[in-house]
Amino acid sequence: MAHAYTPGLRVTDHAVIRRERRLPLKGDVLVALGAEVSADTVVARTELPGNVQTVNVAARLSVDPLRVPDALTVPVGAAVRKGEVIAEGKSLFGLVRQRAIAPSDGTIESVSPITGQLILREPPIPVEIHAYVRGVVAEVLPGEGVVVEAAGALMQGIFGVGGETFGTLRIVSSSADEELAAHQLSEAHRGCIVVGGSYVSHATLMRAQELGVAAVVVGGFDDRDLRELLGRDLGVAITGAEDLGFTLVLTEGFGRIRMAERTRRLLMAHEGEQASVSGATQIRAGVMRPEIVIPRPAGTEGARREGPASLGIEVGSLLRVIREPYFGRIARVVDLPPELQPLETEARVRVMVVEFADDHARVVVPRANVELIED
Repeated sequence: MAHAYTPGLRVTDHAVIRRERRLPLKGDVLVALGAEVSADTVVARTELPGNVQTVNVAARLSVDPLRVPDALTVPVGAAVRKGEVIAEGKSLFGLVRQRAIAPSDGTIESVSPITGQLILREPPIPVEIHAYVRGVVAEVLPGEGVVVEAAGALMQGIFGVGGETFGTLRIVSSSADEELAAHQLSEAHRGCIVVGGSYVSHATLMRAQELGVAAVVVGGFDDRDLRELLGRDLGVAITGAEDLGFTLVLTEGFGRIRMAERTRRLLMAHEGEQASVSGATQIRAGVMRPEIVIPRPAGTEGARREGPASLGIEVGSLLRVIREPYFGRIARVVDLPPELQPLETEARVRVMVVEFADDHARVVVPRANVELIED
């Protein structure tokens, strides 16, 4: 049978999802193997070293650096509060008393009799890792974190910004074609995952931010508004670390694009349930997709373990066209001719015949212009 290879996009109601939750450096794992966890359960904790503050005590006291250690009013290793006197000395024949004060809370780490500098280490910065999805601890990584396993629905998007979040899934737009408007959002959506239709404007996203919406899931967004949303041009690095106050996931791409019916139906089937959302995206090597995960109790019958999606396209495969003139349309493969076919550009490429889901029209498209959607 004819066969083609293309990037895949997972949209399924039956998957077993495993997510590694790892600390940035060694710390304490707080949950045991087999423990049930919620999305907000802290599974591991550590502390990052605090920032360093340098105080030029010799200059502050107008004394020789060799005299600085003797001028300290608190010993090295002691904790101090911001504004506390940490060194004291006299100048101008003992007539003027000089003091050096702590610029912040912290611990006196060291003092140099050569430079006269004092090093103050600010308090450590606590770092906590949450489970992200409701599930079971399937693996413990000693001193580093855990692997959380959950069974449920998984929907990958095309592009996203913003970090991990979770909340109750709420369908707001009445159809896949409808734009998500600001007036459709209210206090009732605070902390929720809001699902729209084909498009969301920058103004509506600002309203969502004001209301405390956890995440917005829509078909498309204007790429010209992305710079305004982020406050900078988006480079080629991984997204997901943006501090927007909410997460944005585009299921189809940039522009005003109808949300795929299959994706919307799956989201509607789980309205009112808790969903976990990540906007992290990387399009280069090591592809990362933004995602919506709707977990249910692990071990649910019919769940399939998540793994590398099959890249094989066969007759009958469901896919999305990702380039003009059919950008965003959903279709099934009707035929995979093995011969190279000429394009308008005179290039000769491999193509496929597809039938669109909405009007059943059949067209020929290059195999490089499609993205597989897993059934």
